[in-house]
Amino acid sequence: MAIGEAGLGSARHGSRPKRLEETMRGRLGRECVYVPSCRFGLFVALRHGCPPGGRVLMSPVNDDVIFFVVLAAGLRPVQAPLNPLDASIDVDAVPDEVWGSLSAVLTTNLYGNPDDAPRLREKCDALGIPLFEDGAHAIGSEVGGRPVGAWGDASVFSLSKHVGVKAGGFLACADPGLREALEKTCEDLLLPGRLTAELAFTARPYAEAAVRGLRLRRAAWATMRLLGLTEREEIRMPLRAEELARAVDLAPDLTAHDSWIRVDMHDYRLRSGPLRLGRIGRGLDRLEEVLAACRAGTELLLSTPWARPAGPGGASELPAGAGAGPASVQPLFRVPLFVADRDAAIAALARRGIVVGYLYDPPLDDYAGAAFTDPSPDPSGARWFARHALPVDPLRARRVVEVLQESGARPAEAPGGLEPTRG
Repeated sequence: MAIGEAGLGSARHGSRPKRLEETMRGRLGRECVYVPSCRFGLFVALRHGCPPGGRVLMSPVNDDVIFFVVLAAGLRPVQAPLNPLDASIDVDAVPDEVWGSLSAVLTTNLYGNPDDAPRLREKCDALGIPLFEDGAHAIGSEVGGRPVGAWGDASVFSLSKHVGVKAGGFLACADPGLREALEKTCEDLLLPGRLTAELAFTARPYAEAAVRGLRLRRAAWATMRLLGLTEREEIRMPLRAEELARAVDLAPDLTAHDSWIRVDMHDYRLRSGPLRLGRIGRGLDRLEEVLAACRAGTELLLSTPWARPAGPGGASELPAGAGAGPASVQPLFRVPLFVADRDAAIAALARRGIVVGYLYDPPLDDYAGAAFTDPSPDPSGARWFARHALPVDPLRARRVVEVLQESGARPAEAPGGLEPTRG
């Protein structure tokens, strides 16, 4: 190992991660371990909390990377029925026989809209199984008077989202006595930091700013596709079923599943060096400012006709909390709007330089099939949400509203008999 790389490998023990951990501990009121990514932290949490071969209830509207993390941990994903307007787990729609078969529950808190953590906590306590919270999209969201991440036996967060630094995360645990064991597992699984990775991370914001400033975004994406540097041609990555089956046979094993888990983030298990940690710290220091802006943008988007599907008369009622003031609105990472022709809306936004990401279509049970997951007992809510939700960055709320108005986008028609609340 080169001298520079040795320095990066030892950076995990420096003062910067400790400061980051103390900051997050202050938000959650529980022990927090810095990790290079949310996906890495989730793998560690699942390995500590679940027996090999255990069954984990999760949302089918989620990033496929998280699905592969569950498989890598040696666990069987069980897809939950969902509330179709925010993709939260529908606790009452999970059959008793499914509850009785579970080893754990994993929330998603998609786009920052919280799952019903209080009721899930109650269910898990009654069954004697752990609750894990994926707070990747929800670092500023609350449910039941507590922050998302303060309900589970363990919770994970991503600093790639609200903090916007494309690296870093936290693994939080309810039992402070587990901290040492979690840290040791992280240390055993982390790979040495690389100077080239640190330099690339440092240069990336400047390169992205240049692309935006020169209006070269489309050309840059076309060049990356031509060179084979993009890993997703579609919303979901290729499943590669035969290869995946061989990897599952080796689970629990992070390395065997690496080609699926690393997609969009090849540094997900590298030790963070001082350059990366410095930027993460500066981003975390600005978190409250970013959350305030997200809350304001969320409130604006929730006041639009697309915030709730159209009823029988074509009118769209405002969702709960809209117009009630910023304090009553979650600072969402993305706001799911519902338009009748999502592809046309995406194209209209793209023409104005607004790229829509974080689409999770089709649901995981339709994507992976029964060979790799138990399908949802009622897939209708997940399918409707996955097909109709248009995730909008609240920081670009005004521009998005202008484009949707100009394009004549109509609200999607509501699925029959649904009156859930959002926000």
